[in-house]
Amino acid sequence: QVQLVESGGGTVQAGGSLRLSCVASGRTVSWFGMGWFRQAPKKEREFVAAITWTRGSTYYEDSVEGRFTISRDNAKNTVYLHMDSLKPEDTAVYYCASHLDRVGTYYPDKAYDYHYWGQGTQVTVSS
Repeated sequence: QVQLVESGGGTVQAGGSLRLSCVASGRTVSWFGMGWFRQAPKKEREFVAAITWTRGSTYYEDSVEGRFTISRDNAKNTVYLHMDSLKPEDTAVYYCASHLDRVGTYYPDKAYDYHYWGQGTQVTVSS
């Protein structure tokens, strides 16, 4: 069994920063990529950012480009999302997800392409 556990969410004022963490544990597997998605009330889950595990290639949704930074620590099986210049529209539950290595083509911005998901962490940005 593989578990992804997010942490670091909270409430922050507009313009502030937060860093989310996602730790993968359980059965030993190889990841090809890990991503962050978010879901606001009454909205569909949307892609935020992703990173490939070996090369560290990064991908961002347009609205967070330049404000959010995704990174990973392979030794700790952890992926981070550092969020700066937060806006009220960034308010959502943030989920991390992982794509197994050697399982098909990796589409980093497609939620259906991920194999494991965390339970999510709430981020609230007040104006």
